[in-house]
Amino acid sequence: MPLLDHFRPPVDERVTWATFHSNWTTRLADQITTSLPDGFSAEETSHPSGGVEIDVATYSEGITDDPLRSEWQPPEPDHSCDITYPAAHEVKIYRTAGGRTLVAAIELISPSNKDRPAERLAFATKCAGFLYSGIGLIVIDVVTERNANLHNEIVRVMKADTQLLLPETGLYAAAYRPVVRDGQASLEVWTQTILLGDALPTMPLRLVGDLFVPVDFEAAYQEACRRRRLI
Repeated sequence: MPLLDHFRPPVDERVTWATFHSNWTTRLADQITTSLPDGFSAEETSHPSGGVEIDVATYSEGITDDPLRSEWQPPEPDHSCDITYPAAHEVKIYRTAGGRTLVAAIELISPSNKDRPAERLAFATKCAGFLYSGIGLIVIDVVTERNANLHNEIVRVMKADTQLLLPETGLYAAAYRPVVRDGQASLEVWTQTILLGDALPTMPLRLVGDLFVPVDFEAAYQEACRRRRLI
């Protein structure tokens, strides 16, 4: 089915993006699970603040048996400042054989990820951290209400070849494989332009070594649309 514009009428009047985003993430996790070999699992997560725990100290004053507070506490910090933690709408794939290890991730870009320079940098830094750790990654951007290319932000954060840059505006999907060959670290990248009204692409997700699984964004998107009565 054609990709809809989830940020303008009539779609945004029927289903909010946050609701659809969460649903699409779940459908992706369900679909990927059917393709994973034994010893791997997929889990969807959705955190408006990147999954960082909120400080509960304000609500725990006078409580001595708070399980989230240790008996030993450090001294007051030397400095404190406001920063940005990226919102997270993602599917993570773990290798469960021999211990639970994160091996791959899919990041669905949200409007807040593209909003301000600090948000964009936070998202790009998070993704670069995955790649520096050898974790396979896909990012997909179908957000039409803000113009910013977070793939390009990732490329700049990693000081990667500028030939990897895409046009600053437009929708896209990008898949990344960090690899070391003959002692040389490199980053393999697959990109696909996305247009409203077109079907979504299938992208390669590297798990470990040369083990890949296809991520059929179109099939998961169709299922999410059906469940929210958009088709």
